[in-house]
Amino acid sequence: MASPNELTEQLTTLRDYIRWAVSEFTRAGIYYGHGTDNALDEALQLVLYSVAVPMGSEANLLDAQLTLIERQQVLGLIKRRVEERIPVPYITGVAWYAGLAFNVDERVLIPRSPIAELTEQGFEPWVSGRPLNRILDLCTGSGCIGIACAHYFEEASIDLADLSADALVVAESNISRYELNHRVTAIQSDVFAQLGGQVYDLIVSNPPYVDVEDLAAMPAEYQHEPAMALGSGEDGLDLCRQILREAAAYLSADGLLVVEVGNSCIALEQAFPDVAFTWLEFERGGHGVFVMTRDELLQYQSFFSE
Repeated sequence: MASPNELTEQLTTLRDYIRWAVSEFTRAGIYYGHGTDNALDEALQLVLYSVAVPMGSEANLLDAQLTLIERQQVLGLIKRRVEERIPVPYITGVAWYAGLAFNVDERVLIPRSPIAELTEQGFEPWVSGRPLNRILDLCTGSGCIGIACAHYFEEASIDLADLSADALVVAESNISRYELNHRVTAIQSDVFAQLGGQVYDLIVSNPPYVDVEDLAAMPAEYQHEPAMALGSGEDGLDLCRQILREAAAYLSADGLLVVEVGNSCIALEQAFPDVAFTWLEFERGGHGVFVMTRDELLQYQSFFSE
């Protein structure tokens, strides 16, 4: 393998470094899934960030020569991605969700929930055109779901709740990023415990839901994410069970609950075989998201309380 000095002599253009990154990522067998699903998109994000070229504006710059310092910086970031298995958004400090950029670091999960697609569609047909005046993003992490809701529902007030004080620091930075302090509030809360009896028209949650077996088998990239935001008991459903038991008390009369449980959807149906969960389908991929009205939560309350 060529030395760094040899590489900086042989690779000179933006195109060269994108191609080199694709080859290195492919040879190393890195895991994609934190914003991209292939080596080229991963390379574009990392290389363009390293030379401060905005994504989507590279077409006319591909054959531009990089300075020696830029070449060294690019090689250093490619090396970190390969050797340390750090997801690109943790290197760049930015992740995209529902068409919006969010600050991220290792205090929060990297946004990737399919709920983004539902948000962009205004949660239709599930809200049936009803106004959503109060929205709760439960287990908010970076705040991406709630802040995206604020973007698409311009009149709504949104609470972002999380147990992690560290995560809420990141969420606060994203509230400030979009100048939403007047209608988006970050609250430290153990699920609903510190919400003071608030009532919401919509509760959206992407809680920890990875079971013990899947958590142990996750690629190395996931080891950089906060463990408390991933795992939730033996079957991944500890937090989800609590949400199902308690959510009705925090929903308005025609309120809606949206929860992501990912691969734990099978375990959820096995745990509650008499509950008719409504599972959503997504055009852009993703699974394991259910919707449930307040009336349905009350209907099945005896099962959730067992």
